[in-house]
Amino acid sequence: MAKLTRRGFIAATVAAGVVRSVPVVLTKPPARRILTLVYDKSLGMMRAVDRLVP
Repeated sequence: MAKLTRRGFIAATVAAGVVRSVPVVLTKPPARRILTLVYDKSLGMMRAVDRLVP
């Protein structure tokens, strides 16, 4: 087993994360996030509602 330095370990961890996340990013169509403010009567104040729209 190879001895890993701190920098080598961090680089290997980042590389593994990139390999896992890149295919997901490329296959999903870009989605827009829409933030809407609505008045919630039960709370008696404004509330933010976040939606993803393909």
